[in-house]
Amino acid sequence: MAKGHRPRRGSLAFSPRKRAQSHIPRFRSWPESNAEPKLQGFAGYKVGMTHVIMIDDTKNSLTEGTEISVPVTVIETPAIRVAAIRAYGEDTHGEKSLAEAWTNVLDSDLDRRIKAPKNHDVNAALEKISSLVEAGTATDIRVITYTLPSSLTGVPKKVPDIMETGVSGADVSAKFEFAKNILGTMVDVSDVFDNGGIIDVAAITTGHGTQGPVKRWGINLMKNKHSRQGSLRQVGTLGPWTPAHVSWRVPQMGQMGYHQRTEYNKRILKMSSDAEEINPAGGFTNYGVVRGNYILIKGSVPGPSKRLIRLREPTRSKVSSMGEPQIVHISTQSKQG
Repeated sequence: MAKGHRPRRGSLAFSPRKRAQSHIPRFRSWPESNAEPKLQGFAGYKVGMTHVIMIDDTKNSLTEGTEISVPVTVIETPAIRVAAIRAYGEDTHGEKSLAEAWTNVLDSDLDRRIKAPKNHDVNAALEKISSLVEAGTATDIRVITYTLPSSLTGVPKKVPDIMETGVSGADVSAKFEFAKNILGTMVDVSDVFDNGGIIDVAAITTGHGTQGPVKRWGINLMKNKHSRQGSLRQVGTLGPWTPAHVSWRVPQMGQMGYHQRTEYNKRILKMSSDAEEINPAGGFTNYGVVRGNYILIKGSVPGPSKRLIRLREPTRSKVSSMGEPQIVHISTQSKQG
């Protein structure tokens, strides 16, 4: 028998449902890895969706070895620049930043986002981080990277998006040497991920502004006599007489959308720079055409087109890769309707 009690649709675990602080999503953790040092994350801009015909390589699937249609999300991934190295240490309150070393090779567009350090001695900063690593004070090394959306025709902005990215590996000194080698250089998505790899994606969802409880929480409309008493799209009761306050669990109007959401274990189906393989007739809706590097991710990704999407090595995956998929066809049918 169906359950008759359904006060709301939607989890209270995401409360409070308020607007994200920034359009740049945050990763609060990075996977632990004993592999060779490399960047654990990347970033791109959402283009839109299409579908591909591929050979099903899921083991024990009813359609294993046959052609299936799979929806995919297109993300344009231009190269990002490594701007700085940051060393972290630990105290009784947790992690804290100990030192930073900024490169002298910075793009002029970065001035639109932050004020870069002036008269910064890179060599002295690197020596300081090196001494912290040798002394064992520095427990982790991460890098600061930023995107260059001015190189994209589909994203109408020039302001870079700056973010912190983890470095894989168990040896702090090896991570520091790797970070020194890539400081100031451009990194491609192919340097971080592989075809068929499993990743986590984070993005800010599409914003809908202030919405009522029917659309926000999926409550039922008032029926029969109750609907004729002036409250058709409201909750039936705000709570009991005592205690004399309204619980936060009561579904009410408020902000809907523009929340950070992280989705785990997405599969990369294709990475390429040949944009002609995916550009549909007339371009992607609300974006245009892809001109550079891109990736195809199986399934959907949060956020509207042009939204920044952050990619990370998986933290909850049992496998890091399922092998390179065999794609037979990529749909380039017009998305204009």
